[in-house]
Amino acid sequence: MSHPFRFSDPRRARQLGDAIRLLAPREPVKLVHVCGTHEIAITRHGLRRFLPETVRVLEGPGCPVCVTPAADIETAIRMGEHGAIVCSFGDMLRVPGFGRSLDAARTDGCDVRTVLSADEAVHVAQATSREVVFFAVGFETTAPMTAAVTLERVPPNLSILLSHKRIPPAMAALLDLPDTGISGFLAPGHVSTIIGTAAYEPWMSGRRMPVVVGGFEPLDILYAIALLLRQIRDRRPTVENGYPRAVEKNGNLAAQRLLDEVFEPSAVAWRGIGVLPMSGYRFRSSFESLDARARFDVGEIPDSPDDAGCRCPEVLTARAVPSDCPLFGTRCTPLSPVGPCMVGAEGACAIWFRYDGERLL
Repeated sequence: MSHPFRFSDPRRARQLGDAIRLLAPREPVKLVHVCGTHEIAITRHGLRRFLPETVRVLEGPGCPVCVTPAADIETAIRMGEHGAIVCSFGDMLRVPGFGRSLDAARTDGCDVRTVLSADEAVHVAQATSREVVFFAVGFETTAPMTAAVTLERVPPNLSILLSHKRIPPAMAALLDLPDTGISGFLAPGHVSTIIGTAAYEPWMSGRRMPVVVGGFEPLDILYAIALLLRQIRDRRPTVENGYPRAVEKNGNLAAQRLLDEVFEPSAVAWRGIGVLPMSGYRFRSSFESLDARARFDVGEIPDSPDDAGCRCPEVLTARAVPSDCPLFGTRCTPLSPVGPCMVGAEGACAIWFRYDGERLL
């Protein structure tokens, strides 16, 4: 028997396109997703061409390296200047901080290494007597891996520069910003496999905001958009699971236990947005010895605004699309990025540059 859901099904795509057109309101609505993988699928497959003129879909703060504050990048660089080996994921190395990136610091003599996981940073520390800092970035999908490492026998020369973020509080914060005009959220499927659909309810129920968790195939995304438009039409906002083959209401309880044992929610800064309450993590007191900020005296590093001409803050808050920025594709390209949205594989500007997103609007 064939699986009831086929990833490539032109007939199903036409049906979903018809449903979206029927459900689309007369007044404009803006749907926002917070996942770079969603933006890749939407732009690469030209899914915006399925949408009526009254329906817009924009990316919000869904790129983890894009929302990592410049102050955190500068902190990692200074730790490298103090002699530490700094390990992080590949995209993070190219994101500009205060005029320089970790890649640039490596050119200047810092020992900066690309790793694919927190566990790989442990292996780096085991192979040396030098101090090693793992620059931990990402959302609820990567945070459990960092937590798991801390519960094992961590080498005494390893510390962690924590910069993980939590998605539901950021979604709520977007609604409090001026001029966002959000009508519904397409929630990220991979984050939701960890936290479950229930995690969105405390943040969204009082705001009466439609939320649909969606997968990453084109049909998944069209289906989620149709569900959002149905909620808007019926004026019955709720948290709805449009990705049931991967996401459950309560999520991955084992991963959540790891997070709860090692971290506690904390107010943290998001690049282009500001400090958001309960939107990140800090170590619980029993794990504070692993905090790289406590181990290295690099001085106080206040954050600062990005390049005056860069519109990444508006792109990250779904108040602009990449082509609205005068630097896009001219002064700012993947080879010479001005803002973080042009660096990360999940950054909206990098995605639009790669797949010519403006042409597919």
